Amino acid sequence: MSTYYFLPTRNVFGEGSVQEAGELAKTLNVEKIMIVTDKFLAHNGMADKVAGIYKKAGIEVHIFGGAEPNPTDKNVADGIKAYKENGCNAIVSLGGGSSHDCAKGIGLIAANGGNIKNFEGVDKSDHDMIPLMAINTTAGTASEITRFCIITDTERKVKMAIVDWRVTPQISINDPELMVGMPPSLTAATGMDALTHAIEAYVSTMANPLTDAAALKAITMITQYLPKAVANGEYMKARDNMAYAQYLAGIAFNNASLGYVHAMAHQLGGFYNLPHGVCNAILLPYVESFNLMSNLNRFRDIVQAMGENISGLSTDDAAVKAIHAIERLSKQVGIPRDLKSLGVKPEDFAIMAENAKKDVCHLTNPRKATKDEIIELYRKAYEGEPAI
Repeated sequence: MSTYYFLPTRNVFGEGSVQEAGELAKTLNVEKIMIVTDKFLAHNGMADKVAGIYKKAGIEVHIFGGAEPNPTDKNVADGIKAYKENGCNAIVSLGGGSSHDCAKGIGLIAANGGNIKNFEGVDKSDHDMIPLMAINTTAGTASEITRFCIITDTERKVKMAIVDWRVTPQISINDPELMVGMPPSLTAATGMDALTHAIEAYVSTMANPLTDAAALKAITMITQYLPKAVANGEYMKARDNMAYAQYLAGIAFNNASLGYVHAMAHQLGGFYNLPHGVCNAILLPYVESFNLMSNLNRFRDIVQAMGENISGLSTDDAAVKAIHAIERLSKQVGIPRDLKSLGVKPEDFAIMAENAKKDVCHLTNPRKATKDEIIELYRKAYEGEPAI
């Protein structure tokens, strides 16, 4: 069986690297770009600042600030309308996963036509994307480098998982200076999202030596630097290392895919419009406790990567310690303990479990679950019971 490895063509890191955006865009032969971002960045001066960099390079700019926290099919429709009306021929996504995913959805329609719902699943596009650059302002989703695009179908209340190699941005920029303004709660949520990417990729049925190396390094760096970034958002070493860590986690899951944590979290986002990183963080210890029996050695590796001392422990005990380490990190950075506090309703567990089993992310989970087992995982996370 063949193994594929997906990455953007060019990736730029470091403080001040966003200043290179204009010259990089010129290499893509663009004339007028549309910056896709969220309402906050469109109004706080960040989008205007980035637009100025492109304008200085002689490129025209239109700002579209319509990406919602969980981007919807309606956001994509509004975006493609703005793209066409303003005569753009390229897109720059500015923000976190929401902006990047919305931009990818707009780009898919600009290149292929049709409706975003037509692209749910794997590699449904027929034409190459228009030029797409991604400028990241959070350290979590890694959407700036992946072939994943998550868009909420507002009619079905389902987060559609669009996995397509063509939506991978041609250029990504991770400038930690743009991440300094993230509040502690967002830093924590996006950081735990990155940890989830790394762990799910490491235990995935599609894991390989390339993804393993990226995942384990990401787990180590996130464990070390996420608490520091949450404690002091202006600590540039922590911001810089979290930018690299989330990128490494992105490399891992972009190629090994994910598991039930994401399949289940997508439903919570679709039903309740909840923060994706928070949902992942709450579900992570429960799903991985369920997964333990699939490969205890992998969880022993995870707990070692998290810096825990497992000297003298059996593989079984070391694996269990990994679950405790995940719970402890989540608590340390202030993630809510349970789904109940987020307004989740038990009567929705059954339909969410059914939809989770249809989500493409479930395919690479190392242990197969029945609908009833997924419902039970939702229940435990709802109550905030000990994961193990």
